[in-house]
Amino acid sequence: MSHSHPSSSENRKSKTKQSKSLDSSSEKKIKKMGDANATNNYKMFKFFNRKFKISELKPPPDVEDIFSKFAAGGDLMSPDQFRTFLIEHQAEKSVTLADAKRILHEFSLRRQHLTDPKHKKDKKQSKENKTAAPAHQTHEHGLTLDEFFNFLFEEEFNGPIKREVHHDMTAPLSHYFIYTGHNSYLTGNQLSSDCSDVPIIKALERGVKVIELDLWPTSSKQDVQVYHGRTLTAPVTLVKCLKSIKEHAFDKSPYPVVITFEDHLTTKLRCIVAEMVTQIFGDMLYYPKPEDPMTEFPSPEALKYRIIISTKPPKVGEGNDKDSSEESEKSDCSDKETESKTAVDIKPVQSEAPEYAELITIHAGKPMGGLKEALEVGEKVRRLSLSEQKLEKAAEDHGADIVRFTQRNILRIYPKGTRVTSSNYKPHVGWMHGAQMVAFNMQGRDKLLWLMHGMFRANGGCGYVKKPGFLMHKGPNNEVFDPRRHLMVTKTLKVKVYVGNGWHLDFSQTHFDSFSPPDFYTKVYIVGVPADCAKYKTEIKDDEWIPVWDEEFTFGMTVPELAILRIEVREYDRSDKDDFGGQTCLPVSELRTGFRSVALYDHKGEKYTSVRLLMRFQIESNLAPA
Repeated sequence: MSHSHPSSSENRKSKTKQSKSLDSSSEKKIKKMGDANATNNYKMFKFFNRKFKISELKPPPDVEDIFSKFAAGGDLMSPDQFRTFLIEHQAEKSVTLADAKRILHEFSLRRQHLTDPKHKKDKKQSKENKTAAPAHQTHEHGLTLDEFFNFLFEEEFNGPIKREVHHDMTAPLSHYFIYTGHNSYLTGNQLSSDCSDVPIIKALERGVKVIELDLWPTSSKQDVQVYHGRTLTAPVTLVKCLKSIKEHAFDKSPYPVVITFEDHLTTKLRCIVAEMVTQIFGDMLYYPKPEDPMTEFPSPEALKYRIIISTKPPKVGEGNDKDSSEESEKSDCSDKETESKTAVDIKPVQSEAPEYAELITIHAGKPMGGLKEALEVGEKVRRLSLSEQKLEKAAEDHGADIVRFTQRNILRIYPKGTRVTSSNYKPHVGWMHGAQMVAFNMQGRDKLLWLMHGMFRANGGCGYVKKPGFLMHKGPNNEVFDPRRHLMVTKTLKVKVYVGNGWHLDFSQTHFDSFSPPDFYTKVYIVGVPADCAKYKTEIKDDEWIPVWDEEFTFGMTVPELAILRIEVREYDRSDKDDFGGQTCLPVSELRTGFRSVALYDHKGEKYTSVRLLMRFQIESNLAPA
């Protein structure tokens, strides 16, 4: 594996942080980017003016070579040659000549829009445009080298992963990883932050498909509110949360939203919740008929635009002081097995709130006895909840049992109770055991949350990702995938980082350093099963707003289906912590090979307007052909 270590430089700067906002004077300066004669001016101690020549953004040698190859050595790549490039180099096998022409036409229109955002139609503009190529010219005649390079940098046309839903969506819900939130109503920490519908809305807009609400009586015992029980969190009304879910459930995709209730209610209040849910959601609410034994979950396709409820069904005696919450032992770090045994099948019992119980589609529970017994697969499907700690302990002795359970049933993992700052845990432990609902605190900004966002960029960002086939496979003797088994490397990923651009558009000139341009470097990681985890970083490029690295890294993977490529740009700071320059996480299974434009995101997972990396991805199989 090749990679370059950062070299130390004697002229590293001391960094002074400034506002991110881009003032008008900076805006004028950034327009010079790409002009070979342009300079950046930085003042030092009010007496000295330091000038730094701005590097010109130009195609890397690899891009020049590929252009020459597919343009047959000419100065223009025709639409037919462009189609051949897309098929052979970018592995977009189904592209037709009509598709290639359409892409070129849309690209030329976009370039015209960027250079003329106001679309003025006056005579002056018309006169100025006489010397410019009309929008249809690129469409008809193809691309020059510079236009080809600009196309490669356009994420809209040349992004790293597919934008469309392309997984089979007709399998039962248990066949999918589902984008899952934990305590979805919290705005901050787990002990004293406000509760609101705002984080619920943000999660739904991002594509989260499982929303958790903790239900508690109001002080009058006459209504229901949502908050983190036995803490100082300020409540929000249930009705407000439900109305916001209804309004935003399908902002990102039409696939079903699951609401998990942590129920701390009386029988009377459960009846109120049942009425509230049915009135607010109406025909959007899906629940099985009483005579339906639910031996298999419906599919995401069958549940489009539907809301489903998942909670522990209340039983006789749980109407007043009994707590039917699945997570009432969140702060218990032990794995006690002294309670009564969990029933393998959900047996019909008399409910004190029949209207409420009938609305539950996914019956939930937690292991109340031996874990092995709780993981036994019965006739009826259900959901089991485990804390992150209990999962880790269970994985040591019952890994195959967990995989077998999750082939038909749903397993939800939730953070341990000591994560009071709303931090998160390693999601791959759950995923490699087939856990569908790996519940995360979505209001944070930690690197583990970046991985969660990256995982669910797969399949068009619809919130449902089909589990790998090996997690669903069952042998003739009921044997399943064993996560503890040593595996061979099956695929090799080569990642080449060429050049970065756009920081000068999204940050002020002195954001990274008061006295000189930034010193960027890129870190590249594979995060997945333990055997696959690896990281490298590029050299540091001094005083460059447009850093050129041209470095390649190689990763061997045993389980590429669960691997995530994490990319992070940092700005070197000799005297303080290196500044953050952007990040993204991409599911390896979804990577589009060839040259790709990779957009970067901020700490909170919001995409920067302009910051991009030009990269190349190559994936090779290590398996012998059949």
